[in-house]
Amino acid sequence: MKLSTRTRYGVRALVDIALHNSEGPVQLKDIAEREEISDKYLEHLMSILKGAGFVRSVRGAHGGYLLAKRAAEVNLCEVVYVLEGSLAPAECVADAEVCHRSSFCVTRDVWGEVQQVINNVLKSITLEELCRREREKRQLGDMYYI
Repeated sequence: MKLSTRTRYGVRALVDIALHNSEGPVQLKDIAEREEISDKYLEHLMSILKGAGFVRSVRGAHGGYLLAKRAAEVNLCEVVYVLEGSLAPAECVADAEVCHRSSFCVTRDVWGEVQQVINNVLKSITLEELCRREREKRQLGDMYYI
């Protein structure tokens, strides 16, 4: 399985907003700069994330984006599903009808188990958890060694 740029950038944008949410609306240009994502592409992603109810926009000179839910209420499985679609490693896992062997195929069972493990990991990680990890990494980066 390989995640698309849309998913990787979308999650990074959400983490950026979550990290700066307490400061008020986060402007698109600031997210784009910090996350090194083009403004145009980020605009497209924010439209998807807004439509899915992860963010809300605030208009005006000091407008931007805020999380629509608390960071602790948003898990990666939900976000990835919106941006990526099914994470089934094989088409037959998502839709048994695509293969006449689905009912007796042992490898399909394994691919289903793989999907379940991936889903469980993604469900266990929230935006709040990613923010915590980000802060820890920043602190480690600020440490100096002699």
